[in-house]
Amino acid sequence: MAQTEPQVFNGITPQQFAKLVQKAKTAGIDLAGNSGTAKQFGVEIAWNYAEDKQELTLRCLHTPFFVKPEEVQAKIQALVNESL
Repeated sequence: MAQTEPQVFNGITPQQFAKLVQKAKTAGIDLAGNSGTAKQFGVEIAWNYAEDKQELTLRCLHTPFFVKPEEVQAKIQALVNESL
């Protein structure tokens, strides 16, 4: 499936980012470092955390045919909001 538009979250402190990374690891997604890509169950995401700007950008790069990219975007949004 096609890539989605990046989601940009502002005002993410290093502590909030660390909490988000921990939640993602609990879900089986290893967000190692401030940027990269990770894949789990056919869903691939990319992230970039700019600590100096306190800005987190997340983007869904790929989903399997049975998962809508919009569903992944909604899950990303919910995960970040839970971490704030």
